[in-house]
Amino acid sequence: MASFSSFLHLSALALLTFSSLSCAKSYSNISLGSSLTTSGPNTYWLSPSGEFAFGFRPLETDSSSFLLAVWFEKIESKTVAWYPRPYKPVTAGSSVELTTDGQLLLKDRTGSSLWDPGVSNAAYAAVLDTGNFILAGANGSPRWQSFQDPADTMLPSQALELDTKLLSRLTDTDYSEGRFKLIMQNDGNLVLYAVAVPSSFQYDPYWSSDSVGNGTGLIFNQSGSVYLSRKSNTNINITSVEMSSLEDFYQRATLDFDGVFRQYIHPKNGSGNGAWPSDRWTMVGLTPTDICSSSNFKLGSGICGFNSYCTTSDNSSVVCECPPQYSFMDPSRRYKGCKPDFPAQSCDADESEAAPLYGFRTLVDVDWSLSDYEEYSPISEDQCREECLTDCFCALAVFDAGSGSCWKKKIPLSNGRKASDVNRRGFLKIPTDNTSQPFSSTGEEKGKRTWILLGSLFLGVSLCVLMISILLVTYWSFVHNKMLHKRQPSSSLPTLSLRSFTYPELEEATNSFREVLGSGASGVVYKGFLKDEAGTRVAVKKLDKVSRETEKEFMNEVISIGQTYHKNLVRLVGFCCQGTDRLLVYEFMSNGSLMALLSGDVRPSWDQRVQIALGIARGLLYLHEECISQIIHCDIKPQNVLLDDNLVPRISDFGLAKLLKTDQTRTKTDIRGTKGYVAPEWFKNAGVTAKVDVYSFGVMLLEIICCRRNVDLELGEAEEAILTFWANDRFRDGRLDLLVEGDEEATLDMRRVERFVKVALWCIQEEPSMRPTMHKVAQMLDGTVAVPIPPDPSSYISSLQ
Repeated sequence: MASFSSFLHLSALALLTFSSLSCAKSYSNISLGSSLTTSGPNTYWLSPSGEFAFGFRPLETDSSSFLLAVWFEKIESKTVAWYPRPYKPVTAGSSVELTTDGQLLLKDRTGSSLWDPGVSNAAYAAVLDTGNFILAGANGSPRWQSFQDPADTMLPSQALELDTKLLSRLTDTDYSEGRFKLIMQNDGNLVLYAVAVPSSFQYDPYWSSDSVGNGTGLIFNQSGSVYLSRKSNTNINITSVEMSSLEDFYQRATLDFDGVFRQYIHPKNGSGNGAWPSDRWTMVGLTPTDICSSSNFKLGSGICGFNSYCTTSDNSSVVCECPPQYSFMDPSRRYKGCKPDFPAQSCDADESEAAPLYGFRTLVDVDWSLSDYEEYSPISEDQCREECLTDCFCALAVFDAGSGSCWKKKIPLSNGRKASDVNRRGFLKIPTDNTSQPFSSTGEEKGKRTWILLGSLFLGVSLCVLMISILLVTYWSFVHNKMLHKRQPSSSLPTLSLRSFTYPELEEATNSFREVLGSGASGVVYKGFLKDEAGTRVAVKKLDKVSRETEKEFMNEVISIGQTYHKNLVRLVGFCCQGTDRLLVYEFMSNGSLMALLSGDVRPSWDQRVQIALGIARGLLYLHEECISQIIHCDIKPQNVLLDDNLVPRISDFGLAKLLKTDQTRTKTDIRGTKGYVAPEWFKNAGVTAKVDVYSFGVMLLEIICCRRNVDLELGEAEEAILTFWANDRFRDGRLDLLVEGDEEATLDMRRVERFVKVALWCIQEEPSMRPTMHKVAQMLDGTVAVPIPPDPSSYISSLQ
């Protein structure tokens, strides 16, 4: 009976393979001797319907390199459905040829073979309307087909037979062998494995169909179902789509680079039929449903890299995050994990000496299950923290209030995840001062540190003098506008690490100023790509008015930003001062403005918002207290805070910045800034100090906490329309929970919410002298100093313009 079931299944697979050929109806054979090249009229072959193409496709990251692939030809993204393994990028001048003796050969420009499917004596080739590319024999039967040698994707009518696998890409745009495999094993079990790149070593499975001895193949049928066929004649649905008709949709099922097997649909002919977006793929099924929770390896970093943690977004995408004061080793390849941005605690110090140098950052519902080296139970939360604080090996302590258990963990932290079912509080150990050096109690080391400190101080003073001299010379050259005109294209100012661009260079970089990123009172910002080896993305700010004030603004921004460098400030790459044209070239911030993040459809997590607030505070602290000359920004608001690839906040737009001399504490200037964020002293004709930025930061901090605009007249309750007014009232009546209503993560961290609100209320005091400095603000936000109860600022709220 079992053998009869096996026969039925083999017949079904054969029928599916036959249907994948026959459903192409008629197709044009590709005759022997035909070839394709990376450029020219013959770069790909089409299926009869024109829906699929086989040939050379430019890489997303480098248009001068190519991928030999099968792709969806009629959709704008040209989504890849197949490519040969192992992946090798193809350079310009390469070719693929169906030779006269029936071989398919991929060759580079020198004629050296890069890949072939390992068959000969094919009579012809064809691209079928199913997306299957075949090499057929004289009798018409396929001698090789892409459906039986898949990459990371399955298409309708395709089967993944025993001992066949899908292998993910390394990243979405890097087609190298990735970190995950989907294998239809010989034992009948369908399994997802993580892989130790660059080797092929498999870690423990993170998902399995548990069909050992029963599974016969993974089937993707024309009705939109992806299922595991079994000898027992009962199928296991892996993903399935319930729709009235699938004839109007493209389909694919892909093992994505984050390890999730997802099924997608895309409307044909640009029609979304009302329910589906017409311009992109929509996910309609996935396995596993929560990869962060389903994975629990005994070895390796887990789904995300070491010292990182895994969480899933609302659309089930995997998100890898760094804990506070850790940063990604490679932001473009987050799977490589995170590194601490501070020196490790030294084990040479006494406990009493080391403890004051370190504190904790609280993490809610985050754990790294493979990093335990000590467990205490029963124990209190305070004892748990103390045990970690005095242990130089301890990087993190995790406490379970329900069981009274405490786990100490050491670096590298592995298999991290963040989810509501973790239900634990983590205490991440960080220095109380980010500039702390490794502590040592020996007299010899103390002596070394003293000499190092004196030497650094002398060097720092010398560099400051040198930098001031450079800036004066640079300013003079700007004013006279002579040296810049004589510079050759792409010349540089090495002393300031700034490039002097010509206008044609920036016109070419921005494709004639085509893509607008944003605009303001002084100009428009465009997206661009530099013509360097990396194709660096930049944001080019073009001042739209050439006047005396604009020239002054341009000079101000170049000088102020040119002398700054901090991870929470947008870096100025270069400038253009040619004729009447004034342009500034900044590093590109991929995640847009803080305003866009706060007002988006998906509310950013509480932890993300906390880190953004802390980053902005550190950036302002740098401007106010750590620059050669104090810089007052004068226009702090969410629109002027940009977010990089890792959502690290970067303060931008220094066009209104005001520089102060070393011995100067206040300045007089015209009213600057944006309605709702302007400090009261602007209207009193009083001297302006750095406290105007503190005021604006306080308003913005409330926006970050509550995830809403400062003024929102569309709210039903009039008292809620002005955020500063409403937040102050809720603080006074003890209902801070209303500020974060519906935000479960923030609600579980109300002590920090209260601390942040109190800091914000201190910042927006009407009297500037009552506002804290940004140094004190940063300390209060970090929790390193206590935050006293702020006075009621309601007396001035009514005077807000």
